[in-house]
Amino acid sequence: MLILADDMGYGDFGCFNDGASQTPTLDHLVDDSVCLTQHYSASPVCAPARASLLTGRYPQRTGAIDTLEHRGLDRIALGEQTLGDVLQRAGYVTALVGKWHNGAFDGRFHPNRRGFDEFAGFSGGWSDYWTWRLDRNGQVSESDGRYLTDVLTEEAIAFIRRHRREPFFLFLAYSAPHYPFQAPDEDITPFRETGRFTSGVSAIYGMLRAMDRGIAAVLDEVDDDTLVMFSSDNGPQFSGEGDYSTTRFNCGYRGAKGSVYEGGVRLPMVVRWPNGIDRRDSVDALVHFTDWLPTLAAAAGAVVPEVVLDGVNVLPLLQGEAAQVPDVRFWQWNRYQPVAHSNAAMRDGRWKLVRPAIATTMHVTPADLAIDIDSKNRPEAYADILRASEPPGDIGPSLPAQLFDIDADPGEAHDLAAVEPARVARMDAELSTWFAAVEADRVRIADS
Repeated sequence: MLILADDMGYGDFGCFNDGASQTPTLDHLVDDSVCLTQHYSASPVCAPARASLLTGRYPQRTGAIDTLEHRGLDRIALGEQTLGDVLQRAGYVTALVGKWHNGAFDGRFHPNRRGFDEFAGFSGGWSDYWTWRLDRNGQVSESDGRYLTDVLTEEAIAFIRRHRREPFFLFLAYSAPHYPFQAPDEDITPFRETGRFTSGVSAIYGMLRAMDRGIAAVLDEVDDDTLVMFSSDNGPQFSGEGDYSTTRFNCGYRGAKGSVYEGGVRLPMVVRWPNGIDRRDSVDALVHFTDWLPTLAAAAGAVVPEVVLDGVNVLPLLQGEAAQVPDVRFWQWNRYQPVAHSNAAMRDGRWKLVRPAIATTMHVTPADLAIDIDSKNRPEAYADILRASEPPGDIGPSLPAQLFDIDADPGEAHDLAAVEPARVARMDAELSTWFAAVEADRVRIADS
């Protein structure tokens, strides 16, 4: 069972923020599991990160490069195999409950066609928590007044009860605490009344409180044979101003959602499998979203796809055995088509190279933003993606590369590029080579 929050950072756990939020279930899960201290998403935004998690491949290779579903930029290419496909072939009943965001407006990209026997959720990037529309295996029902997070919890529990006597894979993809920032009043009030938090942060902590309660109910349904994982897709969203600001504590990490600095891609991951993994305080090796398909396939005795996998099986590492895992990983994300030297990064052991975001590559046009919002509120009005040309843009000059010693400086406060020019040049060349390789795969998919 893989439980994924949406836009939740390290600092949103009560056990990591001195109790500012209220997440007793997740706090207990941290204490009762193997906690990965250097766990990374494959992207600082939703759709590419999820595509990588589900395929074991860097997002560009899958075709999922941005969040704009109305342009089809969130889609996992039809030739890709998902974790659902892999476990389905191994005899598992598979389900996705919650957010999909890897193909919204074409039935070929529906979760039921991408390895999930059962689907109960929504296909776009976000949903209102009160006036939702729930797709159950292609049949859409309107909101009945319940809070969406509670609905997803109930759907997950129903799936487990239907299939508890057979092998199952449940991907429970909560949308909390993603925008819109809504929660029941009884969950927001404890934070608002303290006077410590903005309305925005109070709402987010309320959303987390409701999700944590739901996770407790789901965990009550599984036994010690069930491998349970919890993480987030990317870092926390910091937006808004004044009382609407959602900027909050995130353990001192630089950046947030949308950024390849640690705050955008370094995420909590806890793994609990009482009958398969002994509990340990932590695993400090660098583990990446692309590692989870080969790892879960190994745990299930499943066969991995015959494609280039960017991740490795880290099950031996989790089980306390000597294991080699890559210490080189890469990231790159901007709006629309990828730009090699904008918002890109590379880890090489303790060292991290960052190519800062070029401002002109990070904006969505007002017209696309309007469609993006409308498609969430009226998905029935969109039978296909927008096939008009993407907006041309002046990329502008790249910004100087930065270099950080993550072991000594996890907050990325001290740029060492000036004192390590040879290392910067080498890593920058490797980052460029990686980008060219994954971009060639993406272009090949687009042309096929």
